[in-house]
Amino acid sequence: MRRVIWIVLDSVGMGEAPDAADFDDIGCNTIGHIMEKYPDLKIPNLRSIGYGNIDGMQGVMPVAAPMGAYGRMQEMSAGKDTTIGHWEMVGIYTPERFPTYPDGFPQEIIDEFIQKAGVPGILYNAVASGTTIIKEYGDEMKATGKPIIYTSADSVFQIACDESVYPPEKLYEMCRVAREILTGKHNVARVIARPYIEEDGKYVRTSNRRDFSRNPDEKNLLTMIKNAGKSVYAVGKIEDIFAGVGITEAIHTKDNEDGMDKTIEALDIVEEGLIFTNLVEFDSTWGHRRDVEGYARGLENFDKRLGELMNKIGSFRGEESDDIIVITADHGCDPTFKGTDHTREYVPLLVYGKSIKAGTNLGTTRTFADSGEIVREFLGVPGKLEYAQSDILKL
Repeated sequence: MRRVIWIVLDSVGMGEAPDAADFDDIGCNTIGHIMEKYPDLKIPNLRSIGYGNIDGMQGVMPVAAPMGAYGRMQEMSAGKDTTIGHWEMVGIYTPERFPTYPDGFPQEIIDEFIQKAGVPGILYNAVASGTTIIKEYGDEMKATGKPIIYTSADSVFQIACDESVYPPEKLYEMCRVAREILTGKHNVARVIARPYIEEDGKYVRTSNRRDFSRNPDEKNLLTMIKNAGKSVYAVGKIEDIFAGVGITEAIHTKDNEDGMDKTIEALDIVEEGLIFTNLVEFDSTWGHRRDVEGYARGLENFDKRLGELMNKIGSFRGEESDDIIVITADHGCDPTFKGTDHTREYVPLLVYGKSIKAGTNLGTTRTFADSGEIVREFLGVPGKLEYAQSDILKL
């Protein structure tokens, strides 16, 4: 039996991409700038696989004998968000950017949403920081019952509601209404439920966030794996990113720690196929909020859990299993950079397992789909991913 544990460190990029100027991102470097602030960051397990040996990596010391294969990937698609990044990993190329709304959503969209969602109106409708906007409008939202609508530099329609006014399931219904409305030229990447509560006099988000993505192309790696009769076990927001397409089983998570708990537990659940995990806190909790220290501590905590995972792979309920771990990212979100948005960066690619030739330098690949091609090849699923390199690891 063969399994891949594919972990996306959401937003942990490694330096500006060649086309960073097109995204106003010259000078960004998520991991490099974190290492500048915290040069003694303890990430021994990442380093042991070859993290510091990746071409262009800054601030992370290389090791003399990496235990895995290592490289970096450049994005082909026209974007720097979660949806486009993950989609490209599984072979979906997006040549045009998803629509964004720097001046808020058109009034006809808002009017239709109010009417179909059955709400008394909405608040805000502009670009905002999610944590800031609930502080500013939380009292009014509770008093009026009007949901807070906002967006960002990404292609997102976000709805923030106090759970005491609209319980999560009611908020999810609103999101489904918005998802049905936002079609054609307004087909945003994601509608996002942003529930929050009042706690000790402050409004704080809960873990009941849900993403309602536009539907991906059915022709992708996840459906290929599923159609081959193997498992696609989604951990975290993976199910949301792909709107359930190609997923055989899914479990949502509260934070990175819970994500790693569920990933490690999946080794006793999934007999053959893919365990696909997104660790969102790097992006949502530390990247967008420009919390460099939190980001650094998050990396150290992940590295500890990675050590646990590395020790556990290779067996399924007492039987031997041929497993590999693939680690990458979907974009950058440099917490030291200007603004609060994602950044257009290279992303790392690490591959570890007994089947992987230690010390293999994969160099710089031309598409995120190369990580998916490694997964496909290792699992023996027929049908090379379009745009990906052929036999990238020659497994």
